[in-house]
Amino acid sequence: MIDKIASSVAEAIGPVKDGSTILVGGFGTAGIPDALIEGLIEQGGKDLTVVANNAGNGYTGLARLLQQGTVRKIICSFPRQADSWVFDELYRAGKLELELVPQGNIAERCRAAGAGIGAFYTATGVGTPLGKGKEVRNINGREYLLEYPIYGDIALIKAEKGDRWGNLTYRLAARNFGPVFATAAKRTVASVHEIVELGALDPEIIVTPGIYVKSIVNIPYVPTQPGGIKEEK
Repeated sequence: MIDKIASSVAEAIGPVKDGSTILVGGFGTAGIPDALIEGLIEQGGKDLTVVANNAGNGYTGLARLLQQGTVRKIICSFPRQADSWVFDELYRAGKLELELVPQGNIAERCRAAGAGIGAFYTATGVGTPLGKGKEVRNINGREYLLEYPIYGDIALIKAEKGDRWGNLTYRLAARNFGPVFATAAKRTVASVHEIVELGALDPEIIVTPGIYVKSIVNIPYVPTQPGGIKEEK
């Protein structure tokens, strides 16, 4: 019987090898798998490469992961924000390597990894420092850069509902990079706010099929105040 439900975050994530590439879902603060990031910190992997939309906010989530000193490189689109204090400090001190990638390119490079596409051409970045050293090809009178897939060892994503087969649905904007990251990693781990019975999810609304998911773990909503929710750690 297929059952991908883990009893804890640690069990869901499993071992993390030093030097792993970790794909972390989320857009700004929407859809960040905070509980899984905390679990990754506890697993203790070192020399990690993190792929994400940004480099963290304040001192929680991705920023807290960077603060541990276990991330060697971050591949992201928006490393600097008003509260990106941790990234700023590490980057300026030469303790963190940055690969700046346009947001659409991150999505497409991960999609290419999941779809088995060896490389693709895009006009994004042509004539800018981001195109330095990359192959340029003229196609129908327009220049394009050659980009390669981003493969992950582990993807950490936050979903809304899941079943024991690992089928996932998302909530509104919290969906963001989760579906594409799930396809690009050797092992995808999802936190879900609700685990439902097999067959309860309409096949037409399943966004990430369970074939892409290694394990799921339930992180329930915990009410904090009227109109607000908090994830149980």
